[in-house]
Amino acid sequence: MNSTSHPKGLYLLFFTEMWERFSYYGMRAIFTLFMIKALLFDKVYASEIYGSYIGLVYLTPLIGGYVADRYWGNRKSILAGGILMAAGHFCMFLSASNYGHLAVAQPLLFLGLGLLIFGNGFFKPNISTMVGQLYPEGDKRVDAAFTIFYMGINLGAFFAPLVCGGFGETGNPADFKWGFLAAGIGMIISIASFELLKNRYLVTPGGEGIGLAPQKKAINNNHTTASQPQWRQVLLWACISILLFCGFYFLTGSGIIGSGIFTVSIAGPAAIITDKTLTSIEKQRIAVIYILAFFVIFFWAAFEQAGASLTFFAAEQTDRSFSGTEIPASFFQSINAVLIVVLAPLFAMLWTFLGQRNIEPSSPAKHALGLLFLSTGYLVIAFGVKDLDPTVKVSMMWLFSLYLLHTIGELCLSPIGLAMVVKLAPAKFASLLMGVWFLSLAAASKLAGILSALYPDSASGVTSAFLGFEITSLYEFFMIFVILSGVASLILFTLAKTLQEMMHQEP
Repeated sequence: MNSTSHPKGLYLLFFTEMWERFSYYGMRAIFTLFMIKALLFDKVYASEIYGSYIGLVYLTPLIGGYVADRYWGNRKSILAGGILMAAGHFCMFLSASNYGHLAVAQPLLFLGLGLLIFGNGFFKPNISTMVGQLYPEGDKRVDAAFTIFYMGINLGAFFAPLVCGGFGETGNPADFKWGFLAAGIGMIISIASFELLKNRYLVTPGGEGIGLAPQKKAINNNHTTASQPQWRQVLLWACISILLFCGFYFLTGSGIIGSGIFTVSIAGPAAIITDKTLTSIEKQRIAVIYILAFFVIFFWAAFEQAGASLTFFAAEQTDRSFSGTEIPASFFQSINAVLIVVLAPLFAMLWTFLGQRNIEPSSPAKHALGLLFLSTGYLVIAFGVKDLDPTVKVSMMWLFSLYLLHTIGELCLSPIGLAMVVKLAPAKFASLLMGVWFLSLAAASKLAGILSALYPDSASGVTSAFLGFEITSLYEFFMIFVILSGVASLILFTLAKTLQEMMHQEP
């Protein structure tokens, strides 16, 4: 029976995810600044590392989702992921402690990033999937539950840059280590709270535990029927993957990591939807997830500039003086998170208000709205910097306006997407398809790093080009994101009605 209240397990997942996101966004807030100011990497190299890291962080959930659905279950996967991520943050701490010795700092940096990447793969898809498992099928509270869960994500994201940036970005390169240490402590709090309280609160309405390892009997039955290894199909997808990788590597110059991310983002979802046990309606629903995931790439490629090019912009071309002090550039990454916390309840009420009058936009239409608001945000700041002299700094209000519009766009897209995957995914592929959804973030994040490397550096005088167009100013740089996200929004608006019909559900 439905009610307006939510199970207590939701708030445990809220708290767990809040501290995990604190660790993630805290590290992200100072990551590029650490590479540039402490390790003395140039912006292009730092942007490439940033894009590869963020991309791989969202690629590995495909592995974590598969392992959880097949072997470990959500709970064990979350524990394993949390331990790996905590170890990764402490490797970053050690790297920053030895920033003066690049031969020591750089290997520790890449070791830490590797642990964070694989840890996130086991953690991220499984905790999101568990939110949906707390509710009976068809429960109308699921969208609201994901809005509450999303507030937890952004509450952690709000405090993270303030704490980790406050400790790490002091102007002294030796202090970056304290920011990474704070991120590691946040991860420990996350996993400790989950382990202590999971048995008590993570249960179905009937009192059965959720997120447990699949029963061996079910796995064995699965093996003896349609899921037996079909080596011909495995070989086929291996050949397709090799061809895709070679295409991306030699034709687009995406590099090994970028080519790998883009290849898996295509081959992985294609292999799932061709599973012969899926019904026609299930395939249509999965196709909707895939199509929206493709458009979401354009959103996150622009949105993730917050950790790279927009951080450069905040540090170099934004007047950050306030009451006689200078606000650290990393603090600006908290704007989005605090706006999420403030605006999320209003959006939850807005969707309810519109739904009661049968005028609520469909999930695909909401995604299109998100892209439109994102494009508008970049359009605002593009005109703010048009014809601007590189030596002149602009008001903080330009960045604030951009983040406000981006936040509105995010609320139209991100929590709606998570809820949509839970509603449309077949139960046997629940965590795996959540991993596929995060593949869009993997491709987008790698693309974000590639695009961030186009950021014009007036000091060096070096220019860059995108699709044959030379980028010589901030105006031209920001217009890239206006056009990419704006065109994607218009196309998705035209497809929204068709996609809604393929979902076989009410809006």
